[in-house]
This record gives sequence, structure tokens and C-alpha cells, in this order.
Amino acid sequence: MKKVIDIKKLANIISKSKKKTVLCHGVFDILHTGHLDHFYEAKKLADILIVSVTDDEFVKKGINRPINKIYDRIKMLSAFSIIDYVIINKDISAINTLKVLKPNFYCKGPDYKNLNEDITKNILIEKKTVEKYGGKINFTETPIKSSSKIINDHLPIYSAQQKIFLDSLKKENPKANIIKIFEDFKNLKILVIGEIILDEYIFCEALGKSGKESVLTFRNLKKEEKYLGGSLAIANHLSGFVSKIDVVSYSSHSNNFFKNKIKKNIKLRLFKKNNTNTILKTRFIDHVDNRKFMGVYDLNDSILNKKEEQILASKIKDIEKFDIVIVCDYGHGLITEKIAKFINKNSKFLCVNAQVNSSNINHHSIRKYEKMDVVIFNGLELRHEMRDRYTEITALAKKMKQNIKSKNIIVTQGKNGAFIINNKNQISNCPAFATKVIDKIGSGDTMFSILSIFLHNKNNEALSLFASSLAAAQSVETIGNSLKLDTLGLSKSIQYMIK
Repeated sequence: MKKVIDIKKLANIISKSKKKTVLCHGVFDILHTGHLDHFYEAKKLADILIVSVTDDEFVKKGINRPINKIYDRIKMLSAFSIIDYVIINKDISAINTLKVLKPNFYCKGPDYKNLNEDITKNILIEKKTVEKYGGKINFTETPIKSSSKIINDHLPIYSAQQKIFLDSLKKENPKANIIKIFEDFKNLKILVIGEIILDEYIFCEALGKSGKESVLTFRNLKKEEKYLGGSLAIANHLSGFVSKIDVVSYSSHSNNFFKNKIKKNIKLRLFKKNNTNTILKTRFIDHVDNRKFMGVYDLNDSILNKKEEQILASKIKDIEKFDIVIVCDYGHGLITEKIAKFINKNSKFLCVNAQVNSSNINHHSIRKYEKMDVVIFNGLELRHEMRDRYTEITALAKKMKQNIKSKNIIVTQGKNGAFIINNKNQISNCPAFATKVIDKIGSGDTMFSILSIFLHNKNNEALSLFASSLAAAQSVETIGNSLKLDTLGLSKSIQYMIK
């Protein structure tokens, strides 16, 4: 593959040449005649045709993409006689490549001609970059063909269940304007009420059974990672979508401690709870497969005293000015019955996740909330709440929905996907889309946060489930809440998967 070259080396070759250059940029996952026609038309503009190829980690086109890894894609492209050089683009856009190579022409296909339809807004920036150094952007007139559509329609990258769901989604949303859907989130004001959790991961190496006792032993590898969980994880996920997020919680840390760990549009409303540190959940991890083998929690589950309850009430007295109120009640003593009633009465659009965990399983319940717009359960949580092991899960969800008078109830079922029952008792199902599961911590919160804004804006239930399921799929592929939800990546994945 002599045509494949380092970008700096190519820039040096170009600078010494008097020949005109043209750059074509893309993923080129499945090569088709549309690509070849595009290259031929581009080559008419200049002497040297350069093709830059997006590296695997920057391809944001949904699960199992790219189909062909970078080595295979550049190998195929370098076999085309019309192409003079191939480079690997290690970024989500061609902006840096354009700055380095400064080609005379930058060629895109006809489907990019309407800059307002580019969900990434990168084409507009690329156009300005080219014109800044005196180059010109050109849009070819070859017939539009889509690798993503070919892949979605003809290649087995989805399970039968996923394929049926996506085909149905396309029929229900034939003209879904993903750009507008995401733009409509920007002006939302959100209040998040819930415990802040610090998730600590300590990586270890398994040694084996102790020589004298029936105890498994591990070596501490002195590698630790710490992430924001709970209400701050939800706020961080949403911060890329909306304009303003306020978070109300107790913490033994000051605002400055969190300053560099949260986005700028997140405002903290913190207070101190008596004899209580910020919740710290430490998990010990086997470094070989990233599996958790033990957890140690530092928390105080006692309920707020009267003074603390009054302070919390003062922190949320302006609750009515927020478009969405998200309550993530992890059962660690933050939200009293009185506070819950105030939230119920004064929220414009109320979304609740009252999570069951090992420390609250015998006393924590969703039932202090009612008439919610959105409530989410894990399937096992729902069975625990209803004290019912055997009833079919959708029937059980309908019964719970009636009991708590919720408009929408969502039930997640791990690898079996999720379903939503709306205000008319209509059910929409969505399969799971995660391709690999590393850590499920925080995935429910990720899904919950995206569902909240989609359903608030009255988006189709199936589309809302799909978007939030893709977000959750991103989450489980990383350790803890290390994921910073990629707004652009999520919107692009949705757009390409329903082509």
C-alpha cells in the first residue's frame, strides 16, 4: 500500500509540488459505484487526488460500525488507480486535515450540498477552513448512494429483533428531522434532585486462595479511577443537550471540588447533611476482565432532620420555573415524604427514578411519588416493588402505572431491551443495542436522562426509547460513569441507523 502515507509527509510533498490537489474525505465503509463516480469527478478538478479516511474510533454511525476496519478500508481505496494518496484521518471531521494539507479543492458528495442538513455542522466549518487559505469546496453531481442504507438494508449487522424494530421505526418516522429534534432541546431548563455519588474503582490482580484461610486474595495494583455518579452523572449527560441544569443535593464537598468535573451550564445547589460525607461507592475490580468482585460503600442513609429539610425546601422553592424536574432518588435519606409531596405538586413535568439497591431494598419505595410524567424501573425493581415474581411483566407494569398514576412507565430488561407504556396504555418495545457489556453502573441513569427530554418534547415513544437505548449502549461499554455522553455521536447514530 505505497499510496498510504503519513499526513505530515504528504504535506511536505505537496508543498514542493506545483500540481493542484483535491481532497475527498469520508468513512468509505462499503465501497460502491457512487464513490468511484465521486472520485472520477473530483479528479477532473486537479492533478493529485487525496482521499482521507476516518479512523475507526471516530466513526459515529451506530452499532457495529464501521463494518470494515481502517486497515481494510485504506487497502481497498489504495487499489483504485485514480487515487494518488490515502491518509488516515484521526478526528471526527476533516478540519485538521484541511489545515495541514491545504488542498486547492475539497470535494463532497451532492448529499452534503445543503449545509443546513448536516447534523454535525462540520461541513460549514470545513468550507470556511478551505476558503480561509484560498481553496474552494466543490460538490459533485454523481447520483446519491448511501453506504449506510446499503448496510442497513442488506448486511446482517442487526439481530432479527433489531431489524424488525428499525424497519418499523423507519415507517413510523419516515421524515424524522433529527437535527430539529436535538435543536429543540437546547432551550430546556432542567432541575435535577438526587444524591451525588462518587464511584471509585480500585483495580486488583487475583492471587488465589489464602494458604491458611478460606479467603480469596488480591493484589492492589495501585490503579484507581473515580467518577461522578448519581445526580451529577445525569446532569453531565444532559449538559450537552440543554441550556441550563441545576442540581440539588447534599455533599460534604464544596462547589469548588466539583468545578472541573462538571460542565459550565450546571449550577450546584448543595447543602450539608449532619454527620454525612458525600456518598462514596468503592468497587474492587479484577484488571483482567474489568469484573467487579466486591463493593464497599461509605454512606449515611438517615433521613434529613427538620432543619435540613427546610434548607432543601428553600433550595427548590423555584421549582415551577423549570421545564423538567428529574428526581433520582437512590434511597439514601435525601427526599422526605414532605419534600416528595412538594415536588409532586409543583413540577411542570416530573420524571422519577427511585432506584432499589443493596442498602435500601427493604424500605425504599416509589410510592411516595404519584402522577409522574415519566417513571423508570428495572424489571427486577418492578417485581420487588409489586412483590410479584410470576405475573407477566407488561401486565405488572400496567398495574403499577395505575397504582402510581404515572403517564409513562418504562421498564428496562437488560439484554431483553426495554418497553414503554404511554398515557393511552399503548406499549412500545425496543431491543437492546449494546454490543459489549463492560460495566452496567450508570446505564439506567443514562437511559433515564435521555428519555426525559425526548418524552417531554412529545417525540414518538419508539424513537424516544431507541435514542435512550443507544445512549445506554454507549454507557455499558465503559467503566462506571467515565462516559461523557456524545451528543453529536448519538444524533449521528440515530440518523444513520434509520436511513
